[in-house]
Amino acid sequence: MSITTQVGQALAAEFAIPDVGTLTVVATRLLTAIVLGGALGLERESKGRAAGLKTHILVSVGSALFVLAPLQMGISGADVTRVMQGIVSGIGFLGAGAILKQDRKERVQGLTTAAGIWMTAAIGMAAGMGMQMVALATTVAALAVVSTLPRLMPDRKAAAGGMAAGD
Repeated sequence: MSITTQVGQALAAEFAIPDVGTLTVVATRLLTAIVLGGALGLERESKGRAAGLKTHILVSVGSALFVLAPLQMGISGADVTRVMQGIVSGIGFLGAGAILKQDRKERVQGLTTAAGIWMTAAIGMAAGMGMQMVALATTVAALAVVSTLPRLMPDRKAAAGGMAAGD
């Protein structure tokens, strides 16, 4: 057998899909992460925030993949929870980059965006683990909070002299 044939067979085996069921599960979970992460990202982007559609989709899909890959390999239990702990810690650093304190005043910006990134990672993990209804319900709840609460609260922008604290 030639080297070319061996390489071809090795590549075919590496990229082979075990069965249609597995492909459907993986595609459904990743698509769920894309759509739900995109919904949160679209809300942030519509408000002109730095972390928008692309960032939220990438965070959601990345989180889904980090839990989906071990599950597809047959790894479960404590090993997957360690992966999840790593995601939460890593996303904390990413979210911290979205938080800014303006000059010497006590105004802080980016808290809602940072929390949204963190929430998007959790939603992506739920989608990656096959908990689509939990991920969907959480997304709906998060969107309700960021779209409804600002309308119910007094205008903090006027009181703060510009950007509302927490945005």
